[in-house]
Amino acid sequence: MSVVSHPLLDRAAEMKHRYDEISAALAEPDVGSDSAALQRYGREQSELQEPVAAYERYLALERELNEAQTMLADSEDEEMRSFLTDELARLAAEREDVLGHLRELLRPRDPNDERDVILEIRAGTGGDEAGLFAADLMRMYLRWAESKRLKTEVLNTSETDIGGIKEVTLEVKGSGAYSRLKWESGVHRVQRVPTTEAGGRIHTSTATVAVMPEASEVEVSIHPDDLQIDVYRSGGHGGQSVNTTDSAVRITHRPSGLVVTCQDERSQLKNKARAMAVLRARLFEQERLRQHAETDQLRRSQVGTGERSEKIRTYNFPQNRVTDHRIGVTMHNLPGLMEGQLDPLLEQLAAAAERAAEQVA
Repeated sequence: MSVVSHPLLDRAAEMKHRYDEISAALAEPDVGSDSAALQRYGREQSELQEPVAAYERYLALERELNEAQTMLADSEDEEMRSFLTDELARLAAEREDVLGHLRELLRPRDPNDERDVILEIRAGTGGDEAGLFAADLMRMYLRWAESKRLKTEVLNTSETDIGGIKEVTLEVKGSGAYSRLKWESGVHRVQRVPTTEAGGRIHTSTATVAVMPEASEVEVSIHPDDLQIDVYRSGGHGGQSVNTTDSAVRITHRPSGLVVTCQDERSQLKNKARAMAVLRARLFEQERLRQHAETDQLRRSQVGTGERSEKIRTYNFPQNRVTDHRIGVTMHNLPGLMEGQLDPLLEQLAAAAERAAEQVA
């Protein structure tokens, strides 16, 4: 049987070939004893499994259609011809459904969508009010993650004297975490009357959000000689013993100049492990942005670049209004949004990205 050549089917056939190659490789003794190779092949095979299954179902339907057409051409029995005609219609309809599903599966996707997330929030311009807004954003993301049953962990915090946050690093774990949160990278601006403002004047402050896909040790190799690791006594809140041991860790990655600190845990080993996870995510994100530096201008104009310097959203409390500047959408449910009801906005951002990708294609 020969399948009619079609770019979609050609791509699916290539994926099937790659899937078979991986299956053969996994049967090799050398691969079976290499944990890094097993992890790499396992991830790729998992990503290929669903489109390959759809492609194989398409091929099976093609075979059944060819057989039914041959039987119909050879049959002179009216009852059998009627049955075969109905069967051809059913098979053709199912083939179109499978083809549509395959088209959806092969639509260009961000390969990082299923990853866990390292999320960093930093107070920007606006003094104490910027710190309070950063704390509000942290609470918003934690509430949203809780509603999605995603696991969260605060890796590192630096607080202000009045309950705000200078910076915080969160880990968000769960299927599709990055696919949902990746739209949040950029500068968030708030317009409201601060609790510290006695005159009732509206202030404008900002906070910066960075959303990075988490990377494994296999994917980001860091040579120990490239690291400068300093330990010191933790500062800030954390209980009576927080300042009594050298548990805080600062890691400097010499080649990139990146510096990561973690001090929330009382264990130096735990803080070091957390700091290394954040460092890997930052290095992985640097490489991802480098590879996408020439991203199509149409997509950039519709959903933004995802860079931290880009102002993406304004939260206007006096007017109960939130505006996402990348897609020109304004909503009037600011209290609900701050309680974690982000989905209506995230869905519109995802839809805009999909439309942009279709126009490019």
